[in-house]
Amino acid sequence: MENAFGQPQSIVVLGGSSEIARAITKRLCAARAHTVILAGRNQQLLDAAASEAREFGASQVETVLFDAKDPSNAQRTVTESFAKVDGATDLVVIAVGLLGDQERDENDPALATEMAMVNFTWPVAALAAVRGLMVAQGSGRILVISSVAAIRVRRAKYLYGGAKAGLDRLCVGLADSLEGTGVTLQILRPGHVRSKMTAGAKEPPFATGVDQVADDVVKGLANRSRVIWSPPILRFLFGVLRHLPAPLWRKVTDEASR
Repeated sequence: MENAFGQPQSIVVLGGSSEIARAITKRLCAARAHTVILAGRNQQLLDAAASEAREFGASQVETVLFDAKDPSNAQRTVTESFAKVDGATDLVVIAVGLLGDQERDENDPALATEMAMVNFTWPVAALAAVRGLMVAQGSGRILVISSVAAIRVRRAKYLYGGAKAGLDRLCVGLADSLEGTGVTLQILRPGHVRSKMTAGAKEPPFATGVDQVADDVVKGLANRSRVIWSPPILRFLFGVLRHLPAPLWRKVTDEASR
């Protein structure tokens, strides 16, 4: 159960080897999370993330392997991860994502499908399994990593943004469906985050690092914001950008991508 300060003590991180997930996990362990289950597709990276979790204070850390390109394994992954927690799971983080290569992927049906599988289909399947288990225990929180790219999809990343938009909108409804169950869902919408996934990409205004995102998550978990923006200014920026006329939106985003 969460401690007296409302901090999660047991967490399951699906996509636990990603840089954002690792930064969040370290912050939560420093804030007294003692049980951490990290699930991902690369055992070497999971082992490194597990070592970090222990270094930051976790006493029980275990790993689970899965491949987000195959949604049929989502139920097994979630069930196995929950089974490794001694007692209730306080927080589940869905941190699965694939940025891809838009110019390459948009003309390849297999690669375009892979983008949809990793960024939308697998997380949706996992969320269905998580929802059932958490509602049954009558408590817990879910944090889903979305993106500001979901707010208004741009040409330069429409496969990624479109899949994230579907996930983001689904999570809004899923959060409503959890009212009265004792379970809550929060959506993280980060902007451009400096990481290996974005290495080489042009850096837009208000870019952040993984540590700042983790700090924003901790604050958002504390105040139970339904949506966590990172950095927070993006909430107001996209409040305007989402309403730009389509020709102006295309011009702004095309210039930002050059």
